[in-house]
Formats: sequence, structure tokens, C-alpha cells
Amino acid sequence: MRTQLLGIGGLFVLFLALALASQAFFTVNETDQVIITQFGEYKRTLQQPGFAWKIPFLQTVNRFDRRILTSDAPKAEYLTQDKKRLVADPVTRWRISDPLLFYKTVRDESGARARLDDLVLSELRREVASHTFDLVIGPKREAIMDNVATTARNKAKEFGIAVVDVRIKRADLPQEVQHSVFQRMQAEREREAKRYRSEGDEESAKLKAETDKQRTIVLAQARQDAEKLRGEGDAIATRIYAEAYGKNAEFYTFTRSLHSYEQFLGKRSTLVLPADSPLFRYLTGSRSDAQPGAVEMPVAKETALDRGK
Repeated sequence: MRTQLLGIGGLFVLFLALALASQAFFTVNETDQVIITQFGEYKRTLQQPGFAWKIPFLQTVNRFDRRILTSDAPKAEYLTQDKKRLVADPVTRWRISDPLLFYKTVRDESGARARLDDLVLSELRREVASHTFDLVIGPKREAIMDNVATTARNKAKEFGIAVVDVRIKRADLPQEVQHSVFQRMQAEREREAKRYRSEGDEESAKLKAETDKQRTIVLAQARQDAEKLRGEGDAIATRIYAEAYGKNAEFYTFTRSLHSYEQFLGKRSTLVLPADSPLFRYLTGSRSDAQPGAVEMPVAKETALDRGK
């Protein structure tokens, strides 16, 4: 009986020792920073990873994430300087810089997110109200968000929070005005497109007119050169004919007549001419008016007339 009691007592002592050990020792992870409190009163801060101890059942371990956290604020409507409405949803990245101050002011992450959202939304509303709509969604957007982040960072230090960055995920127009705004943007783009087309047509007309002008000039110059060359050729031909006629007028007349016969006398040609026509003077016999040195071409009349037929 005594042995059984001793065994039960030993087991109880062992269980009690294990329970005390589990309550007295704990682990600090690399991603955690710990505050030890005793009945709500601060005792110490642990930020180095490893094993640590506390008084069992009297002290409490409060863990806080040391990584960068994100707070995604809900969408809100803002009014710009030119009285236009804008819907935006800012995102804040932050971390816990002072665990004790954080624990005293906001207690936990949900309380910190609520405070940060209020800070960021109020600062963003103030910045948007001091700029026009075009600047908010255009070139000044980065500068506006930097100003919001700087102001929120300074105010968040009071809660032991370090604001890393503030950005807008999306900036839109309210649903009820999007259609009218898109129609106006479309009309502006169409007007700009028409202006570009009209400028293009004007430039095209100028180029065509200049091209037609150059074409007319080139053709006129070509005609001028052709007429000049043709006149020079005619002059050379006339000079050659004159020289040939001067050397032997009768032979020149004879060759020109033969050339004429080839031009107007075909296989089915019919001519009605008097017998003494000068046209056929070389188709008859010897000429009585032939000059000394002239070329005589005795050809039968019947044969020439048959050829004309």
C-alpha cells in the first residue's frame, strides 16, 4: 500500500514538474517579438530568437509579429479640388517598431489596422482635395501617395508602428458617372482623330499638287526637248536632201518618185489619171525633155499600169 502511494506521489510530482516546466519555458521564434507581463504590468521585452523563461502562472507571454504587415482599407469616395468624385482603396504596409508602445496604445494587430486606416484615409482625403482629378490619376499620383505615407508615418510613431509605404490599388470613377465620362473621352478621341485625318488630307493634297506640278514641268520640258530634237533632225534631213538635189537633181527626183510609188501604189490600188500626168512620167518611155546626163528608165506603160492594179 505504501509503495503504491509512493508511486502515485512520484507520478504526481513528475506531472507537476512537467506542467511547471511547460509554463516556465517557451520559445521565441525568428518572426516574433515578445513582451512579458505580470497581471497586466510590463516586465521585459524579448526580441532575440531562442529559449526563454517566465514565472509560471503569474506572467503572460504576448507575441507580436516582427515582419512587414499589410492593412487593406475599404474603398472610399473622395472629392478632388475640381469637385470630381474619385473612388480609391489604399493599401498600407507597416511593421511593429516598438512592441511596448504598441501594446499600450493599440493592444493588437486589429486595433493597429483600425488606427492606420483612419490615419491613411484622412490624409488621403486631404491630399486628394488639394489636387485636381487629372493630377490625382496622372503625374501627381506618386507624389500624393508619398505625402500621405510621410504624414501617416509621423503620426503612427505614437502607436509604436513604422509605416513602410502607402499605395492605391485602384482609382476609379463612381459607377454612376463612368458611362458619361467614357462617352466624353470617346468624343474627344474622335475629335482628335478627325483633326489628324484633316491634317493628313491637307498634306496629301499638297503633295499631290506638288507632284502634278513637277509632272507637268517634266512633260513640258520633254516636249520642248523632243520638238527641238525633231527640228534639228528635220533641218539635217533638209540639208541632206538639198545636197543630194544639188548633186543630181534628176536622180533625186527619180528616187523620190519611186518612194512615192511605194507609198500610194498597192496591190489593189486604182487610180484614174490623164495619160500625160507628171506622176507617171517615169513609167513611160524615154522623155523628150530629158537633160544631158539624166537617167533614163524605159518601162512599159502596160506593165506599170498592171502593177497599179
